[in-house]
Amino acid sequence: MTDIVPLRRNVRFQSLWIGSAVSELGSELTRLAMPLLVLALTGSPGLAGVVAGARTVAFLLVQMPAGVWVDRWDRRRTLISAQGLQAVVSALLAALVLTDQVQIWHFVTLAVLDALCAAFIEPVLGTAIRGIVPTSQLHSAYAQEESRTHAAGLVGPPLGGLLYSLGRAVPFVVDTITFLAATIFYALAKVPRRPANQSQTSAREDGQERHPNRGGMRREAVEAITWLWRRRGLREVTAAVMVLNLLGGAFLIPLIVLVGERGGSALTTGTVLAGLGIGGLAGALLSGRIGKLLPPGRLLLVVLTVFGAALAATALPWGAWWPMVPLVFITLSTPSLNVVLNVVIARMVPEEMLGRMGAVLSMGSMALKPFGPVLGGALAAALGGATALVILGGLIGMTAAIASLSRELRSFTGEVTPAGRDAVGPGAHPGQVPE
Repeated sequence: MTDIVPLRRNVRFQSLWIGSAVSELGSELTRLAMPLLVLALTGSPGLAGVVAGARTVAFLLVQMPAGVWVDRWDRRRTLISAQGLQAVVSALLAALVLTDQVQIWHFVTLAVLDALCAAFIEPVLGTAIRGIVPTSQLHSAYAQEESRTHAAGLVGPPLGGLLYSLGRAVPFVVDTITFLAATIFYALAKVPRRPANQSQTSAREDGQERHPNRGGMRREAVEAITWLWRRRGLREVTAAVMVLNLLGGAFLIPLIVLVGERGGSALTTGTVLAGLGIGGLAGALLSGRIGKLLPPGRLLLVVLTVFGAALAATALPWGAWWPMVPLVFITLSTPSLNVVLNVVIARMVPEEMLGRMGAVLSMGSMALKPFGPVLGGALAAALGGATALVILGGLIGMTAAIASLSRELRSFTGEVTPAGRDAVGPGAHPGQVPE
């Protein structure tokens, strides 16, 4: 029996992780720089929300076809090509800003193109971990992935604010460099081209695949949706996550407006947003312990409650820096939930369906998310940053109260039984966990 290589010495996984970490850092730089630039050019929080919302809409619309194609295509080539195209899109935006020719429709168009690339990158990354990490190391791998996300969230916003203060185009130039570096690391990772156990598939010498017995795209998508729909408990969790993503995705622009109303600079805003990264990184490091305290359903209720209370607390009148403190608590518990759900999905979903299932689960959780930035921008424009944040926090608290009434959600565990099915709790029907 071959010894399992420790995760830290798994060169393919670590190359994949470094590439995704560098790419995530670049995205976090522009997460703050983009709305700051739109606000500087237009003076409209609503238009800043429209740009962010357009990206989310495009990502959502193409995600299901992208998931199907990822299961069909050469995954390694898809990942490298999509990341390379994302670098080109970032370079175009940087050039437009440098030449003072950027207009609002440029932001919208390039945000949509960036989303199309990301829609292919994310499902490949999800399937790649399953292909290059042993099952016994999945929890550690996803915990490391979670730490990557939050470390980028910690470093990216303040660095983005600092770079923006040096010049409006600087964050976008650096973003382009990070995407190019990520492309190189993805090539070194040698992501599996197709599932190792994929049947009814023949490979050609050029790396492409034939699927002689597969149905059309609609049939493959319906197959994944049906798999999801038949899992009771899973539907309730997905519905709660949908609402959380809508309301949680709405707070960024009101928060930027709030810090600005209190006299904070771009650097101050970036540092305040780093609170999300601090809490998320700490939560990722503690995910192993926190994930054992509560089953996924009840952990979700805790996350909703903490999120709502902390978001409302950002509006307390204690200066421009104060919101950083409650932001830490917003992301302290979410990494544990993400890690637990990712591991269950990786273990239970057939590998040849991972791309489609990842798209279905993501679409289910993100169906309302495109309206978040628009809602947040509209509330901030009409009522100001502080009032908008209180309203959003209160709505998330109401969501937690309503979700707690669901027995299926409260008892949802996602535990794998010896028969290979997952449980949702005593007396509940089998179910599987969404991401």
